[in-house]
Amino acid sequence: MGAGEVPVGCVFVRDGRVIAKARNRTNELRNSTRHAELEAIDFILTEPSLTPQNLTWEAQSTALSTTTLYVTVEPCIMCGSALRQMGIKEVYYGCGNERFGGCGSVLGVNEDGFHPTFPGYSAKMGYLRNEAIMVLRRFYLTENKNAPVPRAKTGRVLKTEILPPLEPRKT
Repeated sequence: MGAGEVPVGCVFVRDGRVIAKARNRTNELRNSTRHAELEAIDFILTEPSLTPQNLTWEAQSTALSTTTLYVTVEPCIMCGSALRQMGIKEVYYGCGNERFGGCGSVLGVNEDGFHPTFPGYSAKMGYLRNEAIMVLRRFYLTENKNAPVPRAKTGRVLKTEILPPLEPRKT
């Protein structure tokens, strides 16, 4: 992605059709909460054809109950929790997020029992996993002038070997 953003993108699918898609915009908007998942959720909630008007808090917690999310990287803890509060049906993601993963890599906020009010959702790793890893590796080889502390990346070589996935942590 030429926008200088970590290349995370997502699509929300309902009844066999894409209802929203988004990408990270944290650097563009200078707002660390503007992850792809939250960008798409904002679109869904403001689109009258996708979400009823005057949605109560209780009804909002089921707004995505018939919706599946496909995302390149495991949702972080913040996004994983938001997806749970919106009642997402299920999530398929490419590769794990060993630093911030909210669906098993760090915490399992998607799992039953983690939250007293909102039901859990299924999250499965591996959807286009190798492709997702390579997109991230290519991005991290480049200079990111938007990074808080840019690091010189000259001399780095693209690693193409991809190891099998680690098992998610049990919480």
